[in-house]
Amino acid sequence: MKLWVGLGNPGMKYAGNRHNIGFMALDRIAADHGFGPWRKAFQGLVAEGRLGEEKVVLLKPETFMNLSGQSVQSAVAFHKLPLADVTVFHDELDLAPGKARVKTGGGHAGHNGLRSIHQHLGEAYHRIRLGIGHPGHKDAVAAYVLHDFAKADQDWLDDLLRGISDGATDLAAGDTARFMNAVALRTAPPRSGTGREDAPQADTRPRPKSAPKPEPVADTRSPLDKLIDRFR
Repeated sequence: MKLWVGLGNPGMKYAGNRHNIGFMALDRIAADHGFGPWRKAFQGLVAEGRLGEEKVVLLKPETFMNLSGQSVQSAVAFHKLPLADVTVFHDELDLAPGKARVKTGGGHAGHNGLRSIHQHLGEAYHRIRLGIGHPGHKDAVAAYVLHDFAKADQDWLDDLLRGISDGATDLAAGDTARFMNAVALRTAPPRSGTGREDAPQADTRPRPKSAPKPEPVADTRSPLDKLIDRFR
């Protein structure tokens, strides 16, 4: 069994925030893959379903971001899971908007949700880092992450969430390369050729050779005959 955790803050006030992209990712997976209804458990909301051969429990902590570890620890203890079976989806300031990366272990880079999970469980869990970009100055970070995505962000955000859902079964199976490929096919699809199928094409068929011009026939008339012909 796998436990997938999305990080965010509870309530409609925060639903569209950049900080809540982890919640958004789980919502898309649950909707696209026929998971059961969300129910309250482990100080959060839980939905259960299957992705390929794997049973997956989705968890959205409702403890607010800086106490996320309490909810995750409760779920891990109940299901008796090793950290290798835990994956956390979270916003990442150090990635460009629409980018995604897979990471296992390491520091929390100041992310309050990850910091809380580190404190309760350690750092040896998997992460799906979801790029939201950086506001440019550290003093602007709090307002930036707690602000809704702009209208200009909706296209790349939708592509990213769709890619995550497309690759969810591969991620559950442990094939992170195929998961990342599924994300890339949505966020950076291969460019099509520049030529149009209906564009006129050059005619390369062999052309028939033109008939040779006839040789001029010698004029054998006498001068008198030529003069007479001019006045006919």
